[in-house]
Amino acid sequence: MKLKVPRIMISAAGSNSGKTTVTAAVLKALMLRGKRPASFKAGPDYIDPMFHSKVIKVPSRNLDKFMVGENNCKYILGKNSINSDISIIEGVMGYYDGIGYGTSSSSYDLALSLSCPVLLVINPDGMAASVCAIIEGFKAFRKNSNICGVILNNVSQAMYNYYKKIIEMNADVKVYGYMPYLNDCRLESRHLGLVTAEEVGNLQAIVDELGRQALCTVDLEGLIELAENSDCLEYEEPGISFIGKTKIAVANDKAFCFYYQDNLDLLKQMGAEIVSFSPMNDKKLPEGIGGLYIGGGYPELHIEELSANKSMLWDINRKINSGLPVFAECGGYMYLMDSFTNMDGKSYSLAGAVKGNSYMTESLRRFGYITLTSRNKNLMCGIGESINGHEFHYSDSTNTGDAFCAIKPESTRSWDAIIADDTKFMGYPHINFLGNLKFAENFIKKSCIYSGQYRDAESERLQKAGKYEY
Repeated sequence: MKLKVPRIMISAAGSNSGKTTVTAAVLKALMLRGKRPASFKAGPDYIDPMFHSKVIKVPSRNLDKFMVGENNCKYILGKNSINSDISIIEGVMGYYDGIGYGTSSSSYDLALSLSCPVLLVINPDGMAASVCAIIEGFKAFRKNSNICGVILNNVSQAMYNYYKKIIEMNADVKVYGYMPYLNDCRLESRHLGLVTAEEVGNLQAIVDELGRQALCTVDLEGLIELAENSDCLEYEEPGISFIGKTKIAVANDKAFCFYYQDNLDLLKQMGAEIVSFSPMNDKKLPEGIGGLYIGGGYPELHIEELSANKSMLWDINRKINSGLPVFAECGGYMYLMDSFTNMDGKSYSLAGAVKGNSYMTESLRRFGYITLTSRNKNLMCGIGESINGHEFHYSDSTNTGDAFCAIKPESTRSWDAIIADDTKFMGYPHINFLGNLKFAENFIKKSCIYSGQYRDAESERLQKAGKYEY
């Protein structure tokens, strides 16, 4: 596949530089100009794409080379840019920050793979000509940096005029405008970064103000021209096959909202109908489902409502114990345990579909990219099969599972992970099905078996073993 995809990446020297705010402002300003932007986020983060999606009113996507590989990053970008005029990719962390001691899977690494021009968000507060040294240092750190320009953040118009002149005199980049400090447009944060988009009550007003400001202070014409000069995007489409029709219940409310849109799309392409439900508010699971998917989120913030919804907890416990295939990541896995204990030592009973207790801690536990390799035959895969994933959580558990070995890349560190058998795959790691299509295929296949829509030698074995009821 070969496509013309106008695109740019908005990156920065480090985290907390204003990438998300500037990206949201540019997206909204492009819409106010009558353009149809698509948005993407480098790396595994869930929250920034939620803000993008609120701005452009269509799902934002993750582009993560470690999780899905270079070709699939190109596929995700191309597939989801077809109906757009321009694609905006928000970088992750600092531009060159990658795995271990190098730049692998960094924003820079992704920009190279996508042949994508890059704008750095720079906050020059307290500097004069020194800002040029920072910009030139970033450009020179790698010969093919792809850095074409900068957007200045948190500067006044008067200071912007000064910085624009000094930068363009002393650094080989173009300045594509600025964003002033807007106190009413600040986004709060917590341990995973920004609060979720749903939690910002005045988000639409913030986005509107950011867009109006960017219309006045960002060089949109220059940005569009830069994007349109991008090379054609070339990739191979992954071999996604139709597996069978089934319904998969997907938890979707304030407690559980961390999903890769491409995971949901892939399940649909393979035959699943996605049926949303709320563990907080609904009384039971949707009728006629063949599988259950509970993603991550912030269950600890809504634990009283989750624990109080006894009819839902009972229904989930009963269905999982009857053999309903279940895929649960991080917060979803915590919800399926016996109980949760908060920082004050108060415990709350939960679904009890798996033995153990989860509890909050004051620091990050296991976190970062991992490769998961199976030790047993289970819902998703066979012995020895692998998929890349990541963990990021402040909670821990008395039963993290040992069906997989999790190994950090470019490291000797490893740990046990995932509770998995013929009908379960649950644990702290997050995965993207495009990293190994067999995981999604097996989940769909066994969901079809449970709902009576699929028959093969394996289904007959499971049926005889009493693993499924129809």
